[in-house]
Amino acid sequence: MLRFLIRRILGAIAVLFAISVLVFLIFNVVPATNPAQRIAGKNATPQLIENVEKEWGFDKSLPAQYWTQMKLIFTGKVQSYQSHINIDKRIAEGIPATASLCIGAAIIWLAFGIVFGYFSAVRAGGFTDKALTVLALVGISMPVFWLASLMLYYFTYKIEIFPASNYVSLSNPWQWFTHLVLPWISLAVLYAGFYSRVLRSSMLDVMNEDYVRTARAKGLSQRRVMTRHVLRNSLIPVITLFGLDFGVLIGGGAIVTETLFNIEGVGLFTSEALKQQDFPSIMAVTLFGAFFIVLFNILVDVAYAYLDPRIRLGASAT
Repeated sequence: MLRFLIRRILGAIAVLFAISVLVFLIFNVVPATNPAQRIAGKNATPQLIENVEKEWGFDKSLPAQYWTQMKLIFTGKVQSYQSHINIDKRIAEGIPATASLCIGAAIIWLAFGIVFGYFSAVRAGGFTDKALTVLALVGISMPVFWLASLMLYYFTYKIEIFPASNYVSLSNPWQWFTHLVLPWISLAVLYAGFYSRVLRSSMLDVMNEDYVRTARAKGLSQRRVMTRHVLRNSLIPVITLFGLDFGVLIGGGAIVTETLFNIEGVGLFTSEALKQQDFPSIMAVTLFGAFFIVLFNILVDVAYAYLDPRIRLGASAT
């Protein structure tokens, strides 16, 4: 297992390096305009552009430029020339809000997705399956911005059940919870419907495997066969999706939800950076998001190895 994990970590480091090079080329080499001008902003003075060229190393060779820029980003020294803030500090300040939003939503969508998918597969073709299929398709079909706007209108401004959304620190648990209920639901509904359909399809495929028939022939109860053999092996595609989806959301992918509910997380910061064409901030958020996507891919591989030891043994043999 240790050898398996080391190989995955080394592979992740290589991927992150390749992504950082790609980001550097896209932002600094590919565009035909002066990169210092774009980073400094539209209304930058000649003196500011000159300062940017020196600070970001644009007067040096490409490898030296890459090293200078990565050092600025990863040592916390990169500044936004438009909002005049430390970008790494702003991202770090937004992580608790984004993590609270994504973790809460993930718990909801995984719980409902697995429960709905399980009962839909067990009752395949019956009324329960059809009803859950309709619910899943309704959830998948509702855009996040529409559902969030609807809940804000009814539950915050009309009925006034939940407070106007913003992020409240976990030091006040009740306020933290009430301010995040609507964002959690709006973000989770789409994923819950999608995950339930994926799990249902995976379970129906696994039910036809030989080892499931063997387990039934040995006299194991239906519940044990479904949970111990069918459900466990059907979770692999769900884990794949979860690793990718959760990594994207933590890395700033919950832009719409954070913007509508005014949650000052990484997603809202990304939205503001895009509006202002703040290229240093966009570069930093892109690398930040890539890190979390790669990190959760490693965790997915570890979960694979736990659920299916053949994956771990196959990787060790090679």
